[in-house]
Amino acid sequence: MGKVFGTDGVRGTVGRWPMTPEFVLKLGWAAGMVLGQSGRRRVLIGKDTRVSGYMFESALESGFSASGVDVRLLGPMPTPAIAYLTRTLRASAGVVISASHNPFEDNGVKFFSSDGEKLPDNIEAQIEALLDEPLRVVSPRKLGKAQRVGDAPGRYIEFCKSTVPMGLSLAGLRFVVDCAHGACYQVAPRVFRELGAEVVAIGNDPDGFNINDQVGSTSPEALVDAVVAYRADAGIALDGDGDRVVMVDRHGRVLDGDQLLYIIAKARFDAGYAGGVVGTQMSNLGLEQAITALGRRFVRARVGDRYVHEALRRENWLVGGEASGHILCLDRHTTGDGIIAALQVLASMVEQKRPLDALIDELTIYPQALINVRVEQNVSLDEPELTAAVNLVEQELGDQGRVLLRASGTEPLIRVMVEGRDEHEVNRHAEYLAEVVRRVAQTE
Repeated sequence: MGKVFGTDGVRGTVGRWPMTPEFVLKLGWAAGMVLGQSGRRRVLIGKDTRVSGYMFESALESGFSASGVDVRLLGPMPTPAIAYLTRTLRASAGVVISASHNPFEDNGVKFFSSDGEKLPDNIEAQIEALLDEPLRVVSPRKLGKAQRVGDAPGRYIEFCKSTVPMGLSLAGLRFVVDCAHGACYQVAPRVFRELGAEVVAIGNDPDGFNINDQVGSTSPEALVDAVVAYRADAGIALDGDGDRVVMVDRHGRVLDGDQLLYIIAKARFDAGYAGGVVGTQMSNLGLEQAITALGRRFVRARVGDRYVHEALRRENWLVGGEASGHILCLDRHTTGDGIIAALQVLASMVEQKRPLDALIDELTIYPQALINVRVEQNVSLDEPELTAAVNLVEQELGDQGRVLLRASGTEPLIRVMVEGRDEHEVNRHAEYLAEVVRRVAQTE
């Protein structure tokens, strides 16, 4: 069958392989056969708010049951909530049905180990190997059972609140919380309200089709408007499955993952954290310079939160993330969590008694242009014409900028990134490289 797992599980357009009910049933069976070997033989299944989640939830449930594994259904819950509950409920694994920030036409399946972390590559390989085998149902007496977990939201809300100091209060502050019509729509507003804040919730009315539609961390314009209109102290935009966050300051300016990571890292340094920070190839050069100016190391990993996590484990560090808003605080959670990352930023606001915009005074972000070029086939990034174009731009930028071309791990895209001091020049270089990618893609 070939490799089906990407950088973040299995993902695709609903109704096309691999996101068909037949394949997902087989995936559940194969995963159950592998993950059920731990002896616990129980998995949790959560999902976001896509209409296709009903179909895939049933398919996975059937597949796990056929392998003799019991299922606990969590319903719509953020991805990091499934990671947390998998660990605390002592399950063999957690399964999330979500395509994160993608539109509702897409969906995906990703797994967490019993420790609440992404599955190791060798376990994914074992699951993939079984997909080529015929599905063999266990004896009727050994079939898995399924039941719903009714108190899952409350458990996760209390966990989120526990990641800030016990006495911390958000009373007197007003926040707009954009839930992206996704998995956080029930829990996110409650977390901030229960900590004392006045909350204006938007993007909290999912209908199965509107997830990430002009709302959420990938479309923060609605949040910007709401923060200004309600004169809020800050805005918080989550993505469809709740593992990303971007924020908006009181003036309506968007703070991306790099800026939030700086705030969180600096607070950790001030509290005595002696480690460094992990970013990615896409992290802004200004973030790297700001961290090193504080006397700490900054390491770049491949794009993808699993690679950030691997680098953190390798360095024995606690804090890392991506410009997209995936932020890991391994002293708080085993995986990236949008709500928890936002809480760390808000805790800094309260403890320092400073507005959000003041927390990044010492951080200079370089202009960065990112163009996604859709391609119909695989494009070699070593193509001589592309290599020559990149070399030309790098020579013009010198040591005052960066160029990065990479293939998306989840979509048929080549991502072109150019960074430098002059915004006009950065945009010009990015358009030039994007045009070369399009030309090369047409000729291959």
